Amino acid sequence: MAENEITRQLVIIGGAEDRDGDSQVLREFVRRSGGIKANVVIMTAATELPREVGENYIKVFTRLGAADVRIIDTETREDASSSTALEAISKATGIFFTGGDQARITGILKDTEIDQAIHQRFSEGIVIAGTSAGAAVMPDQMIVEGDSQTNPRIEVVEMGPGLGFLPGVVIDQHFSQRGRLGRLISALVQQPAVLGFGIDENTAMVVTENQIEVIGEGAVTIVEESEATYNNLGEILKDEPLAVFGAKLHILPHGFKFDLKTRQPILSNRSAANVSVPVGSRDI
Repeated sequence: MAENEITRQLVIIGGAEDRDGDSQVLREFVRRSGGIKANVVIMTAATELPREVGENYIKVFTRLGAADVRIIDTETREDASSSTALEAISKATGIFFTGGDQARITGILKDTEIDQAIHQRFSEGIVIAGTSAGAAVMPDQMIVEGDSQTNPRIEVVEMGPGLGFLPGVVIDQHFSQRGRLGRLISALVQQPAVLGFGIDENTAMVVTENQIEVIGEGAVTIVEESEATYNNLGEILKDEPLAVFGAKLHILPHGFKFDLKTRQPILSNRSAANVSVPVGSRDI
């Protein structure tokens, strides 16, 4: 990589991350944001308790050694043009979106001055992170809400515009804990995307340009539809079950990687010596 080339990084967290112990996932965010020189901005647009939630993250990021941590509280779209907020974003090395309601994030921030400023800073190389609702908004089309623990149907998921940091994919969170495979597949089939990512709690997928690394105690489930041979989306009514043939499923625990360009898991030399087919991959 050229010395002056910008590296774009996302830390996308499945929710319920450890904040009191080793805090492995949040530790990685601080490390990538500059470590003891990190200047972190906490975006609380998703929550109706911005001060309480923000103060909680101030404590953990400060404990982990970040040099400066501050909250940007945007309760209305008018707040999203605050000169104080824009100045904080201009100095940040890492921006963190909390959990709550993803529709609040896009409703308050999308297409505002703050939204433009964050995208500009992202293009300049600062780290963007989000947990739960803050993870959901990362694609250009996000899951707004939907039913868990159900088989795929059109009606089980509602989609809407996201913030577009990782376009062309679908992301779901609290994944295995809430049984959300059905709604991820439902969302994926309805969107012009070929990759769906389901992130477990206390787990993150760290995106560095075109590569993903999984960090944390759970796993990331990847549904790939690029080689799917059939679905019945054009033949069913809203409440009827979806059929999908030939899609692929990859399960990646801590330390495993995935190439977004080739859409394949990346095996280390040690792992490759022990398997004859891609680990955690199967057709569904």
